[in-house]
Order: sequence, then C-alpha cells, then structure tokens
Amino acid sequence: MIESTIWVAIGAILLLIVLSGFFSGSETALTAASRARMHQLEKAGDQRAGLVSRLISARERLIGALLLGNNIVNIFASALATSVFLSLFGEAGVAIATLVMTVLVVVLAEVMPKTWAISNPERFALAVAPVVRVVVAVFGPVVIGIEVLVRLIMRIFGIRVDDNASILSAHEELRGAVDLQHLEGGLVKADRDRLGGLLDLAELEVSDVMVHRTNMMALNVDEDISKLIDAALASPYTRMPLWRGESDNFVGVLHAKDLLRALKAAGGDVDKIDVLKIASQPWFVPDTTSLQDQLNAFLKRKSHFALVIDEYGEVRGLVTLEDILEEIVGEIADEHDVEISGVRPQPDGSVIVDGSVPIRDLNRATDWKLPDDEATTIAGLVIHEARMIPDERQIFTFHGFRFTVLRREKNRLTRLRIVPLDSKQLLLPSATRPVRA
Repeated sequence: MIESTIWVAIGAILLLIVLSGFFSGSETALTAASRARMHQLEKAGDQRAGLVSRLISARERLIGALLLGNNIVNIFASALATSVFLSLFGEAGVAIATLVMTVLVVVLAEVMPKTWAISNPERFALAVAPVVRVVVAVFGPVVIGIEVLVRLIMRIFGIRVDDNASILSAHEELRGAVDLQHLEGGLVKADRDRLGGLLDLAELEVSDVMVHRTNMMALNVDEDISKLIDAALASPYTRMPLWRGESDNFVGVLHAKDLLRALKAAGGDVDKIDVLKIASQPWFVPDTTSLQDQLNAFLKRKSHFALVIDEYGEVRGLVTLEDILEEIVGEIADEHDVEISGVRPQPDGSVIVDGSVPIRDLNRATDWKLPDDEATTIAGLVIHEARMIPDERQIFTFHGFRFTVLRREKNRLTRLRIVPLDSKQLLLPSATRPVRA
C-alpha cells in the first residue's frame, strides 16, 4: 500500500514538472514572439495569432498568471518530493529532495523548455496560446489583486509605474532592431543604411542636406537671352533659380523642359523668349523644416525644388526631392552628374576628405560615427572643435580621429586628412565609395 502511494506521488511530481515546463516555455515564447509577425499572421486569417496578440497586449497580466501557475506547481512538486523522500530516507530525505528537485526543475522545467521556446518563439506561442488563455482567465482575478498590491508597495518606496509609459519610441525600437540584424548578419550595410536613413528623416532638417548658397548654380535673368540658354543647356541640372539685381533676389525657377518648349514654340528664335514668363514662382521653405515634413510637402505640391531661407528671410541654399531621397537610398547619379570624389582612402589607412563633404555622407560611406549635431560638413566640424580657423598643416585630435588641414582657401578648409586612432576603423582603399562634395 505504501509503495503504490509513493509511485502515485512520483507520477504526480513528474506531471507537475511537465506543467512547470509548460509555464516556463509559454512565458518565454509569448514574451519573445514578434508582435509584427503575429499581426501579419492575424491579417492572413490565423485566429491563434490574434489570440497571441491579445495575450501580449496585456503583458503584465499574462506574465503574472504564468508565474503564479509556475510557482504553484513547483511548490506543490517540492512538497510531494519532500514527503516521498522523508518516507524513504528519513530526515536525510529533506536534503535529498532539495537536490533532486533542484536538478529536475532547472533542467526539465526551466532550461529545456525555455531553450525550445526561444528557438522558435512564434510557433511555440501559437501552439500554447489556447491553453494559456484559459490559465490567464482562471488566475486573472488573483493576478489583478497582486498587481494592485505590487503597485501599492512600489508607491510606498516612491516608485510609480505608468501603464502607458514606453522606454523606447517606435523609431528607436526599429532602429535597434535594424542595428541588431546588421550585427547578426541578417542585413548588409547598404540595407541597414537605407532603413536608418528612412528613420532619420524626422530628426534631420533641410539645412542638413541642402546645397549651400555658395555652391548653387543660379542665372541672372537680365543676362542676354542667348547666354542664358547656353548656360542652362550646359548645366547638369534641370532646374535653376533665377535672380535679378542682387544675387540673393530670386525671382523664379527655370526648368530645362520649359525652356526647350519655349524654343520650339519660338521657332528657334531666342529673342522671342521671355525667361520670366516660362519660369515658375520660387518656393521658399524654412531651414528648420524636418526632412519628413519637406518630403510630404514635395509630394503634396508635386514639386521637386525649393529655396531654403533662414530666420531672417535670407536664402541659405536649395533643397530638392533628390537630396531627401539620397538620405534613404544613398548617392543617386545619372549620366549628367559631375562626379566628385570627396573621399579618397590612402594605402596607409588615412582618408583624404574634401572640406565640403557632409559628415553624414562620410559616416555612411566609412561606417564611422563622427558627430553631426554642431556642424554639417567635415570642415565645419574641425572649425567647431578647434574654436578657430586652422592654418594649413595644423593637426587636431578629437572623437578618436586625427585631423590634418591639408589645404585652406581664405577662410575655408578645402582638404583634410583624417586618420582613425582605433585600428578597427582603418579603411582599405576599396572600403568606401565616392561621396558627394
């Protein structure tokens, strides 16, 4: 009679360990399952995916119910094991029961089910969701009471838990996921840069990507019409701002196609063309406009070109739809672009950089992390850090790099040599691509 009771207790202990493994594996799978993946499966008609999504949305209650169930079966199993080993070995049974149950719970009820669950959390979560829903429903009232008690205790110690608080924004979570996939080999650098550029649109302003006023190609509307046409046809750009009187008094934007249509309509007689009549009105946008807002504005207005002004209404530069798209897909070149190699890796591991190269473009090309908060270009970064306009051959060290000024024209730094002090950031001559200057 005693032996049969012991075997029944052993069977109950094994069953309880299986239940403990179920609770442990379910907790791991449901907390690790991708909500995005579940959302896609739910849209495809998988009802279990919808159930998983609802369970995950009430994460605190889900974890509380699973932990409560896990603790109940573990304590019950430990109590039965102690009773069995006491009857078999006397007082030494307590120590033996502790040792045996520790091994069984750790191996069979914790490590093994959690390893199984984490290997394929979505499939595991879909399998256990119907049973877990019943567990959450049964233990729900108890878990609610525990939640209230926990929050009261935390409030005593000055800790407040906000149900709507989020440690990371959606953009930060996406950015972290992209970086992690790149580190694990799931994304190549080019794909990571494109996704990162898309996420950066809301944080960047048009002043970060615009063509500066000093690099703009503009036409004087009062010039002889034949010279204007020659300049427009020789330009690699299809849109050119027009100015009159003063170089910062912009009165229109000339499109090459409009000019060709006007030439055809005039039968090739350039004297019959009035450039201002075929030019469009200039569109001025503040330099503090975010790239995301500017992209939406471009799409809404069906326009590709805008002049950028500062707080005083002075033109700082121009921005195009292509400039914004290049933040996502990288440099876009066509057969009319004049390619300028702004970055030239050297055999000794250093890099010669044109001063006008944007810091973001250099970082993207080299995988460096030079800060771009206080300056837009490499020359601007050196001047900001040096607190002066350096002379040629002056050397500065900051942010883990050594900067040597190779060429200075008036107050502009036009060429620098950059040497990473960390050997991990040294570039081979083929490790980067040309960057727009």
